[in-house]
Amino acid sequence: MTKKSTELLGIARFKIKEGKLDEYKCLCAEAMELVRANEPGTLQYDVYFNNDESECMVIERYKDSAAAMQHAQNLSHIFEKVLDIVTVIHGEVLGEASAELKANLTKGDVPVLFTPFLKM
Repeated sequence: MTKKSTELLGIARFKIKEGKLDEYKCLCAEAMELVRANEPGTLQYDVYFNNDESECMVIERYKDSAAAMQHAQNLSHIFEKVLDIVTVIHGEVLGEASAELKANLTKGDVPVLFTPFLKM
């Protein structure tokens, strides 16, 4: 029997509104500084752009549910600004979420929680 992993993976895809790319990049840089300085439980926080920089993918990995919730709290003021300048295409959290995180995730349409079926 394999041990349950507490790590969570977050994936989000955004379409950046016309004329808002520079603002979005500034918010990403601000978020990165906060994550690096204040979130030891955030194991990965990567931002990727498509060729014309009209869309973005954010990949996040957390030590556990508590770290994911700390991240959401730490960056809540930035998330509000980001949501004004992007359209959310999709957002997912993958892993075994705590009851508290599950409750938080059910408050909206995004992100969707996916739990493990088969893992290596």
